[in-house]
Amino acid sequence: MTVLLMAGALAITPPAMAAQDPVLLGTTQDFAVLAGSTITNTGPTTISGDISGAPRGDIGLHPGTAITGKESIVLSGGAYHQADAVALQAKNDLVTAYNDAAGRLPVLRIATELGGQVLKPGVYDSASGTFGITGTLTLDAENDPEGVFIFLMESTLVTASNSNVALINGARFCRIFWKVGSSATLGTNSTFVGHILAMASITATTGATIYGQLLARVGAVTLDTNTIVNGFCGIPTVSTPVPGLTQVPIYPPLSPTPVTGVPGITLAPGVTLVPGTTFIPGTTLVPWPTPSATNLPPTGDKTADRSTLGILAAGTGIVLVLAGISLYLFKRRKAKS
Repeated sequence: MTVLLMAGALAITPPAMAAQDPVLLGTTQDFAVLAGSTITNTGPTTISGDISGAPRGDIGLHPGTAITGKESIVLSGGAYHQADAVALQAKNDLVTAYNDAAGRLPVLRIATELGGQVLKPGVYDSASGTFGITGTLTLDAENDPEGVFIFLMESTLVTASNSNVALINGARFCRIFWKVGSSATLGTNSTFVGHILAMASITATTGATIYGQLLARVGAVTLDTNTIVNGFCGIPTVSTPVPGLTQVPIYPPLSPTPVTGVPGITLAPGVTLVPGTTFIPGTTLVPWPTPSATNLPPTGDKTADRSTLGILAAGTGIVLVLAGISLYLFKRRKAKS
């Protein structure tokens, strides 16, 4: 998504902010949605967690049992856990995660309105005990993919319609945590990033897209035609060099093009989008290299390996030997005639 920062965006540089570890989620990490009382869905909602083989799209409920509108949910890479032992363990782990986030220090106090701000990794709260997002909040990891952002609210989190959380310079959705003392409401057609750990309830209004988790300790989670992605969060790497081969940079690419509607995702020149592909915010997609004399078709890690070179060399040798034999036989026949 092209990030257009609001005029007068405020860049926050925390004074001597200590590096934070990620909040410990335990088994809760496998749940895209977890609630205490009920889960209600209206309209087609897609919940996914099957990125890179990580099944993190579970839907859980405990001690409540009722999931309304279940037939309109498309669940990929997950399962339902309604008042079972798995859901109970996840709820217990949610309490631990909530308390972990709530106790983080030091805390930097900032404005209640997050829209228009550019924030570095750290722990944040506000004098009002609430946070809101109108427009775009930009989270800048400063090229540290392990940079952690923790937002502490005594009461509510409210995002406006069409608001957005944008990730830059290595920020990743799995390192962003929102501890909400009461309830969270995500605005219509907004894009939200991070793990919401709410004491009471969470409401995702019509068309809201979430990259992360909706975790409500005692209350309900209400959905309405949403997209929720809670996938594996890997760190972009560079392929290991192989002598004699042209390497393909995986991160960062040259002149990346943002993917519309997906925060933190960029495409290198020549990349073609495949319909239905799920993306992880904060990663970069690059094209496969074009086969050539020094750049063979890539393997799974986007480099050609030595075994491929060996097969090519052996095949070339066999062709040359057969050509020599054919030429020898041709000259003998010609001499006899």
